[in-house]
Amino acid sequence: MKMGKSTQPKKSSNQKNNEITPSFEELKFKIPNNPSEKIWKWIFWGLASVGLIAIIILSLGAGNSGDEEFHYKHAENVYKYYTTFGKDSTAAVVTPNYNLPYYGQSVDNLAYFVTHVFNIENIYLTRHIINSIFGWLAMLFVGLIAYRIAGWRAAVISFVIIFLSPRFLGHSFNNLKDLPLATGMIFGIYCIIRFLQEFPKIKIKTIILFIISIGFAISVRFAGILIIAYFGLFGLIYIFIRNRKQGMLSKNSKREFVKILILGLGISIGGYLLAMLLWPFLLKAPIDNLKDTMANMSNFAISIRQVFEGKMQWSDILPWYYTPKFILMTIPIAVIIGILFYPFIGGWRKENRFTTFIIYFTFIFPIFWIIYQKSNVYGGWRHAMFAYPPMVVAAGLGFNALIDLVKNKYGKIALTILPFLLLVPPLLHIIRNHPYEYVYFNELSGGMNKAYGNYEMDYYYHSTREASEWVLANAKKSGLETGKKIKVATWHTASVNYFFRKDTADFQVVFSRWYERGNNDWDYAIFTITGIMPEQIKSTHFPPPNTVHTIDVDGKPICIILKRTDKSDFEGSKLKKAKQTVAAMPYFKKALKVDPYNEAPLVNLIECYFQIGFLDSAKTLIDHSLEFIPSYEPANYFNAHYYISKRDTNMALKSCKKIIKDNFKFKSAYYLACNIYLGQKDFNSAEKMLGKLIDVDYIDNQGVEMLIKIYMDQGLNKEGAYKKLYQKMAKSFEKRGKEKEAEKFWDMYYKL
Repeated sequence: MKMGKSTQPKKSSNQKNNEITPSFEELKFKIPNNPSEKIWKWIFWGLASVGLIAIIILSLGAGNSGDEEFHYKHAENVYKYYTTFGKDSTAAVVTPNYNLPYYGQSVDNLAYFVTHVFNIENIYLTRHIINSIFGWLAMLFVGLIAYRIAGWRAAVISFVIIFLSPRFLGHSFNNLKDLPLATGMIFGIYCIIRFLQEFPKIKIKTIILFIISIGFAISVRFAGILIIAYFGLFGLIYIFIRNRKQGMLSKNSKREFVKILILGLGISIGGYLLAMLLWPFLLKAPIDNLKDTMANMSNFAISIRQVFEGKMQWSDILPWYYTPKFILMTIPIAVIIGILFYPFIGGWRKENRFTTFIIYFTFIFPIFWIIYQKSNVYGGWRHAMFAYPPMVVAAGLGFNALIDLVKNKYGKIALTILPFLLLVPPLLHIIRNHPYEYVYFNELSGGMNKAYGNYEMDYYYHSTREASEWVLANAKKSGLETGKKIKVATWHTASVNYFFRKDTADFQVVFSRWYERGNNDWDYAIFTITGIMPEQIKSTHFPPPNTVHTIDVDGKPICIILKRTDKSDFEGSKLKKAKQTVAAMPYFKKALKVDPYNEAPLVNLIECYFQIGFLDSAKTLIDHSLEFIPSYEPANYFNAHYYISKRDTNMALKSCKKIIKDNFKFKSAYYLACNIYLGQKDFNSAEKMLGKLIDVDYIDNQGVEMLIKIYMDQGLNKEGAYKKLYQKMAKSFEKRGKEKEAEKFWDMYYKL
């Protein structure tokens, strides 16, 4: 560890008497004093300067992220809170439909302040520029940490690695949530290392920087409070190491412990006060709202269905290895190799062990905690993004240590080039696929060819900008329009609306889900492939025949633009809603001639056949639908009904169980299976099916009434039936670790 520029201190009489540790040389790293270090220093600052300009320029082409609209609106409320001196308290009041006060989002707020004060019309471009600067700052601190541990060459390697990390670079353009937290956390880790290197004589500048790092990190997200916990842990270990020969009860160890404790408390309180000033929710009630935030951090996480390992999976039940696997698949190979190298070729040397522990702990612990807590994560590993910068530091140190192993001049040159050669594939990805850098899969995962259709691609909807701009430049009226404007359908209307904001006289943005697009009125449609079944994405029937443009990453479409060539499906759906079943059917048949794999008219026509009793015709379409989308729930649900009509309950139950296996939140499949069991007088199986619904928190009044009836049919009176229900609910919550909810139902149980 670098301990400043001072030379070896002279031994005092106290040191001679062994009252304090003779020296701290075993944790000290001296930056090499040779001409090459000065060259590497100039290279580092030159690259950092170019990197700042480059990342700002790259951010200009970025699309909007999926969450920007919500946080922009909250930033507006934050601005009103401060400008009205708290009279407009919207930003500081949590409601059932508004939980954003729990988020500090100080970078969002800064961006809003800039756009508002300077009256900037292109608000999202401004947000992206500001966020790119914070992305660059994270990269800068990665380099500076590497420098403080191993010198400027390590700093250069680390900086280049993180700049050419496509996922991190891509999120630097428009992710004002997770990226700034990563910046705050690596800033805080830098300050911890700097503080411990200077201890016991801490510079005022270091203390000020430390306070700013804590305040900033917490003001972005409450998880920034981890910096304080890190500092407490590392500080305690540091004091122990410094005084291990005398023991923690020696005068010097007590004195140093008290000093680091007082300084640590002061810095932590100062950082929290700074965060409080930047966060209206904390400012309104610093203690109570802090507790409220801590208690509710995991309660408002939404569950999102996404593609992982070739299946649509809900984010609240993803495999434990989701985050580490996604990280290993999507970071440069250079990072993985460097991390593995370092402990064995330098990191575990006596003088490096402590800093190695700090760096590895700060990226291993957050990932471990996500796994241990069974956290609801989605969108790749963006929730763990703050763990990535320390990983890059470790990788940079690993390559630097490898270079130091070799004494031969040409060997050193070859090993210096090695990390940069390993970064060629991610560099080529950045060049080929800008601004979709974050849609990156490394060579270990097989790249886009193997990842496509098996893992999420543009989960943050970046491509809607380019798609919108294409429609604006190329859309023409076809005569199918139902009004004066061209209607553009999309699932993510927020970002698309923004890019059409100046063209509302000619265009209208409308909402449509992918699988319901045939039921809606539109002329062009913009869909990212997020939310589309993986087997459909990988089929030969995708994209649909009316696709007029695709936005690709490495030749694979991540967003498609459709042009309506026929509105028979829409006309048929209108007639069906008006209960004109027979009249609607010819329209659905015509739509299927245009595109036999259009899901909406397929499902609609199947339902029509059921209504008029043409069950075999329905079965033909069901089989056709399941042929290209085997896990499509509506088709499987109709399949179950078909077998019920044929009195083949085993096949009907098989379809229900397939639905539940593919999508455990498809409530109707549970009820249908339950009714089948009840028809067979199999009360135990019916109860188990509804019990599964309880275990996934999807039981409703219908399910409660069915359970009560089952219990009463089994011989219980009404009170006994409710008592058994409450017991079942309580045990289910206990099994899932939800003690408060369980206690509520135990209370209801005992009252009866």
